[in-house]
Amino acid sequence: MIKVGVLGARGRMGAEVCRAVAGADGMELVAAVDEGDARDALTAADVVVDFTHPGVVMDNLRWCVEHGLHVVVGTSGFDPSRLDAVRGWQAESSGAGNVLIGPNFGIGAVLMMHFAQKAAPFFESVEVVELHHPKKVDAPSGTAYRTAELIAAARAEAGVPRSPDATTSELDGARGTDVEGVRVHAVRLSGLIAHQEVLLGGHGEVFTIRHDSMNRESFMPGVLLAVRKVAELPDRLTVGIDPLLGL
Repeated sequence: MIKVGVLGARGRMGAEVCRAVAGADGMELVAAVDEGDARDALTAADVVVDFTHPGVVMDNLRWCVEHGLHVVVGTSGFDPSRLDAVRGWQAESSGAGNVLIGPNFGIGAVLMMHFAQKAAPFFESVEVVELHHPKKVDAPSGTAYRTAELIAAARAEAGVPRSPDATTSELDGARGTDVEGVRVHAVRLSGLIAHQEVLLGGHGEVFTIRHDSMNRESFMPGVLLAVRKVAELPDRLTVGIDPLLGL
């Protein structure tokens, strides 16, 4: 029986995780913690799942690392400097907990990123458009940021230059943000949940890879998979559930 604690338990995603864990075979929800609650209840857990806020996730994560807990993180905002900070805490900690940071736990979304990485070297141009509900506080999304990183790495390895762009005059932000040479655009619109398109263009053709999450339940199979497997990961810090899917 895997004992699970949830940080951000009263938020939309955290509450969904609590329901999923409570209904899953071989799991027990032992702590549901949110803003204003003491984190001490989490010490009863084998694995802690964090779906909180980019402004508090690092403090939560450091606390969990220092207490030797395995952690599955679904909160956005992890750039290279934050990942380096986590590695530093792990090096300083005597605990043996693993950390898995998931830019996205949707199985389809992970496959989208994988397919985009494979396709990117074959097209002259590539851009990423992510679309989310207006209550999302960070932009671009962690999924879009990670997708752009994977695309950039694949193109660099293949010796493909940056996408052509003759823009010399623009309003601030009109061309999105630049993630390692890949343009990423963020849309915030009522009625959306979580959506992303990778647009790849070549000579006489456009290839679009799109993923749509229609509800938050769509992320739960990936979250539960991560909870079951995080303790077995060979590296103390893993980004993405790709290795759990054999990708």
